[in-house]
Amino acid sequence: MSLLRIYCSLNAGPPRCRWAVIDAGRPAIQGEGTLAQTPRGARRVQLIIPADEVLLTRANLPQGAKRRASPVLAFAVEDETLGEPEAHYASWLGTAGTADVLAVMDKKGLNRWLEALAAAGIHRYECFCETLLLPRGYGEWSLAWDGAEGFIRAGEFEGAATDCGTRRAPPLSLRLMLEAAEARGDAPTGLAIYLSMPDAALDLDAWKSELGVPVRLAGAWDWRAASIERGTNLVQTRSRWRLPDNLAARLKPAAWVAGLALALHTLAVAADWSLLRSEQRALNQQMEARFRAAVPDAVAVVDPALQMRRMLAGARHAAGVADAGDFLPMVEKAAAALKEFPAGALRVASYEQGRLSFEISGIDATAARRFVARLQGSANVDASMTPARNAGGGFVVTVRAL
Repeated sequence: MSLLRIYCSLNAGPPRCRWAVIDAGRPAIQGEGTLAQTPRGARRVQLIIPADEVLLTRANLPQGAKRRASPVLAFAVEDETLGEPEAHYASWLGTAGTADVLAVMDKKGLNRWLEALAAAGIHRYECFCETLLLPRGYGEWSLAWDGAEGFIRAGEFEGAATDCGTRRAPPLSLRLMLEAAEARGDAPTGLAIYLSMPDAALDLDAWKSELGVPVRLAGAWDWRAASIERGTNLVQTRSRWRLPDNLAARLKPAAWVAGLALALHTLAVAADWSLLRSEQRALNQQMEARFRAAVPDAVAVVDPALQMRRMLAGARHAAGVADAGDFLPMVEKAAAALKEFPAGALRVASYEQGRLSFEISGIDATAARRFVARLQGSANVDASMTPARNAGGGFVVTVRAL
């Protein structure tokens, strides 16, 4: 089966409906019954909503609101619908000139059908308005007519149900629509009439005289035989993913390749880690040997680099020479970077055991990061930045000698 069409009246509601199965190259199969009795196995399922149960109307929407379905769309046409906006389901179809076109339906009736479809095991479907399935020639309007009333398609996304008419008198609503289109400068070049009932008849000359546009018979109309590709989906549904039954067998070779690649990558990482650890141990042993050669009296060697730095600072202090971690050399390096800040930006400066801290206010984060980068560019200095904890805000920059 190719396509299952279900004619859903939002007013009547489920479970009974009319349906038709359309398959390429075969006569259509028609029937009527409950949703549970509809044929299964169709690749596509279309819900057809009657023309008089869908309002197609224009609105001017902001760009961000032009989504296929949104709860706020019903508020855009509140003046044209009866009842509360929350009681209507609205979807954006497209544009007509400079205006947006919305389709508005009864939300409660639509939800009843969607719940009934889910209960019947139908989860993937499309929803179409009968009006927009009607064929339309270039520049023409199309009318489906059963002899007493019908519906008209006036554009790619526009149309409406008509009121009553007779064999010699067209519906008043059709005449009003033509007058409004003529006032907008968008009058049709003609009217194509599709008869939806076998006994429907009308006087073409009388209609043409009343409407003021050419009128022609275009054939019969039946929603069951409408083009499969015509129309615009009114309800967006989420596709339910289903894995193929043979997916495991198809993915087995790829899983072996992925497992082998992961094993090789793990071995390479382990080998690289072992090599780096070996190099680290060799460097530590080399530093410890050099430290013991320079300081034979050392009892224990825990961190050769740190211990050597401390002993070098002690030797400099004993000789009356300033070390890079002393207060004055560190302040001298930071002073050049502090020049760009306004007066009063430096609130507090503190020093303790080779660590100099500045509390700076009245600057933004970008200026503070630039200050830290300038300090880090200095030799033998490491700098870091943290937000200040006081109520005035600002930043705390900590400078350490390397």
